[in-house]
Amino acid sequence: MLVKTYGAAVQGIDALQVTIEVVAEQGISYHLVGLPDAAVKESYRRVMAAVTQSGFDYPRRRITINLSPADVKKEGAAYDLPIAIGMLAASDKINVGTMLDSYMIMGELSLDGSVLPIRGALPMAILARQLGFKGMIVPAANATEAAVVNRLEVYGVDNLRQVVGFLSGETDIPPTIVDTRAEFAAEAGNFDFDFSEVKGQENVKRALEVACAGGHNILLIGPPGAGKSMMAKRIPSILPPLTLSEALETTKIHSVAGKLSRGSRLMTRRPFRAPHHTISPVALVGGGTNPTPGEISLAHNGVLFLDEFPEFSRSVLEVMRQPLEDRHISIARAKYAIDYPAGFMLVASMNPCPCGYYNHPTKQCECPPGAVRKYLNRISGPLLDRIDLQVEILPVPFDSIASATPGEPSEAIRRRVIEARAIQQQRFASEPGVHCNAQMNSRLLGIHARLDAESLAILRDTMTRFDMSARAYDRILKVARTIADLDNASPSILPRHMREAVSYRNLDRSSWGATSQATPF
Repeated sequence: MLVKTYGAAVQGIDALQVTIEVVAEQGISYHLVGLPDAAVKESYRRVMAAVTQSGFDYPRRRITINLSPADVKKEGAAYDLPIAIGMLAASDKINVGTMLDSYMIMGELSLDGSVLPIRGALPMAILARQLGFKGMIVPAANATEAAVVNRLEVYGVDNLRQVVGFLSGETDIPPTIVDTRAEFAAEAGNFDFDFSEVKGQENVKRALEVACAGGHNILLIGPPGAGKSMMAKRIPSILPPLTLSEALETTKIHSVAGKLSRGSRLMTRRPFRAPHHTISPVALVGGGTNPTPGEISLAHNGVLFLDEFPEFSRSVLEVMRQPLEDRHISIARAKYAIDYPAGFMLVASMNPCPCGYYNHPTKQCECPPGAVRKYLNRISGPLLDRIDLQVEILPVPFDSIASATPGEPSEAIRRRVIEARAIQQQRFASEPGVHCNAQMNSRLLGIHARLDAESLAILRDTMTRFDMSARAYDRILKVARTIADLDNASPSILPRHMREAVSYRNLDRSSWGATSQATPF
């Protein structure tokens, strides 16, 4: 007897339908074909134990299982449940009628018949709805994750017997229902950190506001204890809220990577990823034997924070250059290529020198001559060019620290950022894939970042004095456009906007690191 069950395989952050075809004939043998990996091949032992421990007779027949399409590699143990259901139905151990045609089934089986969580439940649920399935049967731990997809009945199950009872009509399982709009409303404005807790540093807060308003990359450079990490952790509190499509895409990435906790639903906050400086290139950009998203993809639609920037290995930093420009990363293998999104905002921080006190107002730098410039040179020029704002942070004076007056709250800053982003969304409404000023190409810069004579003179003088690259030229224009958007939606870039944009290119100045203790700029 031939029986078909339906599942899915994850490719990149999307899913592909997999049909599990099971034939039970006279004889005793077991064959699994369809390009399975080692984990799928081992399903025979897990399924056999789960079936017997669940109270069913293991079918002693000649069983052939094909995972179609046969040219796509099947990975992981998530095919255990559809294989077990198909084997029992094909050997007439259970009677499920035509129910198998209406549901996509995925789940890993424990030896006692329990159904264990899987990766990628959300993209699988999206595929199930696209293919017209009535519903989807998933492990209970993945039910709320899959249930964010509307117009699809999602049933969370705990064990094999429960699945058989549901398909045969003997057990009633209520579908899992998630109200995504209510969750968005409940989580809006709920953050662990707030800028009101930051005393002083008004110029740095302004730079962070500009960076968030235009989606720009930013580098914070200053001595230990100046507040670099403290302010970086508060950046998500001033970013615009996720849209529903962004939340869905972000949750898909984390689902595929297995980063969602048990019972997770749609992600309502922008991700904030802060990998340690010992991270490998593969862990940062993704890949591996069985490719999975890296940190730059997990930070998609959010923030990638790299603390102690020069301490990252040169190879790790250099692999970010292409994703910073293209906003996606391609993982190529001999037989296939996977594309992961990487539209993140890079926030980096670093000490100004090995001892940490170059340009400190009260402490003397102890580094030998040339050490400051050598320390900065750990970051290549092409990578620095891709960082729009380079901001120096100095320690907060005692009077500011001791002040009882709280700083400006994140809510107020966020309101201005949202207003600036709304201007940009309207500006780029006809440009697919462009949502903020940081994503403008040369053509769009020529249209939306035109300069008057005085602003052009300021930019020309800056480029000439500091021998900046063409990429730095584009970055300054983008930042100036964002500053103009924050300045009461100014339709044109004014000289004051250009002066502020130029002031955020601190590391382009030849005086930086020229001596062991230079005068602060």
